Amino acid sequence: MKTYFLEQLIASSSAASTGDSSVELPPCVLSIGNFDGVHLGHQAMLAQTRDIASTKNLTAAVMIFEPQPREFFAPAKAPARLTNLAEKQALLAEYGVETLIVAGFDTDFRSLSAQAFADILAKRLNVKALVLGDDFRFGHDRTGDSQFLRGYGLDVTNLHTVTDSSTDHGSTSSNDIDSTSNDDVRISSTRVRDLLLAGDIHTANRLLGRDYAITGLIVRGDQIGRTIDFPTANIDLQRLKPALHGIFAVDVVSLDDNGGVIPDGLTTLATDGNTGIAGLRPHSLFGTANIGKRPSVDKGDDWRLEVHFPQLQADLYGLRVEVRFLHFLHGERRYDGLEALKNGINQDVADLLEWRNHQT
Repeated sequence: MKTYFLEQLIASSSAASTGDSSVELPPCVLSIGNFDGVHLGHQAMLAQTRDIASTKNLTAAVMIFEPQPREFFAPAKAPARLTNLAEKQALLAEYGVETLIVAGFDTDFRSLSAQAFADILAKRLNVKALVLGDDFRFGHDRTGDSQFLRGYGLDVTNLHTVTDSSTDHGSTSSNDIDSTSNDDVRISSTRVRDLLLAGDIHTANRLLGRDYAITGLIVRGDQIGRTIDFPTANIDLQRLKPALHGIFAVDVVSLDDNGGVIPDGLTTLATDGNTGIAGLRPHSLFGTANIGKRPSVDKGDDWRLEVHFPQLQADLYGLRVEVRFLHFLHGERRYDGLEALKNGINQDVADLLEWRNHQT
């Protein structure tokens, strides 16, 4: 997948008028949205985009926004990210996107008229057709919609709301639903986010079509865990705040520069024969994770993801890892003092190891 930034493409087009080279994108079918989480609803849009692209001999393309619009308008009140940019890029590539266009959402971008935005799509991005959600709006004051784009001369396919029932029955779309049964609930990033926050990992994973995971570099933290005999790997979250909080069973793999899993990438770094406990997927290690603000150590409002690997001794700094969330134990707790914290962690690790031992 090739990734382009919209500002650079527009600047490249302007430079071409002075004789400099310009980046020319291949004719494409484009889907536009935040794609936060790349859940089953998003995957249905991507499948439709790929199908149309294949039929018309075009490339499959997606436009996303950075920051996401609500992060631009009210950063402190914006919803937690399911996926940061790097995670989103990896998932979109996995689901067959050939061209990714990242639009910087700023004052200039939000001020574009519907006409100006349509001009960019057709004349700069070489868009021949679009796949959009029913509620897609764009342009200054959200004056543009699918009908506007059709009037402009673009082929637009609207994907209807994707619900639990439509995915269960193998369909990629459904008409508007009046029923309030659980089977007809809309699949959305908000719903996945609410489920994760409530600790309902199983249902969230079902709506994602995969296990929820966070990817990041292992960086140096406060090293408080070492003082209480529970050293942890501190994973850089690369987002304003995480979508889930609390104590979890996880498995972790080490990733190469291309995002591929390194075979036994963690155990090969082990020393003194302390190679850890196998995770539930190949080449992974089992871990116990705390994700939140660590109320017991009074370190401010910064969010942390810290993973303890039982029975592992290794230097993991600088590794890029994927942390897959398997089981929710409980929310964060505040302990009075480091000794109480140590006892609480010891019980959590014991409980999560017991859970691990019951998995096949």
